[in-house]
Amino acid sequence: MAKQGFDTEKKELKESIVNIRRVAKTVKGGRNMRFSVTVVVGDEEGHVGVGLGKAREIPEAVRKAIEDAKKKLIYVPTVGTTIPHRVIGVYGAGRIVIMPGAEGTGVIAGSSVRTVLELAGVKDVRAKSIGSNNAGNMANATIEGLRSLKTVEQISKLRGKTKEEILG
Repeated sequence: MAKQGFDTEKKELKESIVNIRRVAKTVKGGRNMRFSVTVVVGDEEGHVGVGLGKAREIPEAVRKAIEDAKKKLIYVPTVGTTIPHRVIGVYGAGRIVIMPGAEGTGVIAGSSVRTVLELAGVKDVRAKSIGSNNAGNMANATIEGLRSLKTVEQISKLRGKTKEEILG
């Protein structure tokens, strides 16, 4: 699922570095150092993406990560200031449970999950990570969870019912 008609040039996207890792590969002449950077980009209006960049220097890795994140932008449906329903996102060994919050709750989440939710524009939400606490996996698990969110309109269209019938 790509950009969904979202032009990255027209919108003002904010960037946030989730983690920078120095990785070493041992070769014949010694150690070969490189950097791996995970970046989250979003417009705080429902669009967010996570990207990974690898290079010999940090600035180059960050540039690549931002480029990657812009390619992977998704739209996050919201109901007021929160998400429509509870959802579980899974990526690798990382699992994240994202729950809607009442007005004024704020973003109750840890590490990279908070960054992703804030850049997505979600104001009132709770999140709990289960399993891995790897920053990259948590960010990607959050994106997977947000990607699987559905609005009442989408569900009613899918089931061939009215919104009132679904809401009870």
